[in-house]
Amino acid sequence: MTATSRHPVTLQEVRALYDLPLTELVFRAQSVHRQHHQPDAVQLCTLLSIKTGGCPENCGYCSQSARHEKTIEAEPLMDVESVLSKARIARDAGATRFCMGAAWRNAKGGEQFERVLRMVRGVRDLGMEACVTLGMLNEAQAKALKEAGLSAYNHNLDTSREFYGSVVTTRTYDERLQTLEHVQRAGISVCCGGILGLGESVDDRCRMLATLANFAVPPESVPINALAAVPGTPMAERPPVDPFELVRMIAVARLLIPTARVRLSAGREQLTREAQMLCFMAGANSIFFGSKLLTVSNPEHDADLKLLQDAGLSSLPAQQPAQQRTAASAAE
Repeated sequence: MTATSRHPVTLQEVRALYDLPLTELVFRAQSVHRQHHQPDAVQLCTLLSIKTGGCPENCGYCSQSARHEKTIEAEPLMDVESVLSKARIARDAGATRFCMGAAWRNAKGGEQFERVLRMVRGVRDLGMEACVTLGMLNEAQAKALKEAGLSAYNHNLDTSREFYGSVVTTRTYDERLQTLEHVQRAGISVCCGGILGLGESVDDRCRMLATLANFAVPPESVPINALAAVPGTPMAERPPVDPFELVRMIAVARLLIPTARVRLSAGREQLTREAQMLCFMAGANSIFFGSKLLTVSNPEHDADLKLLQDAGLSSLPAQQPAQQRTAASAAE
């Protein structure tokens, strides 16, 4: 069962994959992975918070929300050169995609949006892929980002429609889907995934993956996050995610959306090297590379490079615009 099936993927079909014996599930996922991707290569991405804190949303997992008791201090949008300096450091360390996140409900207009466009152009001029996550977008903003050369737009669903209201109430599920529609209409690749460990059921996880698999154009990348429980947030006391559950989600995502880069994202710091390798075997072929993810910690560069070296894995080069257009056409 894949996203190229002629009928919509159902919860029952996804759950049947999820419940396979783990060895069988990983075998199937690795087999599909090899049909669509270089099996010994991993994309290295670096994530930078370009505007931290003060977000009006109430996402229960996020330390950047201004609604929680203990939140990080709000900071203004960074200047362009400071961001590009960080991008150069990331590129020189080995990253090929630079992701920029702003703690906004909606992408701001005026000078701030123009500044983001200059950041995107600057990152592309460095030979890197550029991804941003700015909250909700309108059609005009999506078109402007496309013209600036944006490689991908990240806007996660977080969880299933059914469980979503237990995570955030200040933005609807349909508003998230509308932003993704604006992004795809503008011709920008979609980066969209979710978070494990929010209190959701296995069916919720499977429903989220079914939603992604049923997109008219499959996501270019699917980040699978394990909750990083941050003190002061409503989900601070949530128990850690079992690594096997993370492996299952990665494997099912690979089977349902064969062409996507499946990103092993937040929560990786809590995984052993062996658990990370199992995730790669299950079809993960992208990681966040650098010691910080927005506001939470991540493995150090040297540890990641040593892991890849010991496993005999290499890093994927950045896709250039022509390659991205070809990939998008193939997906359609």
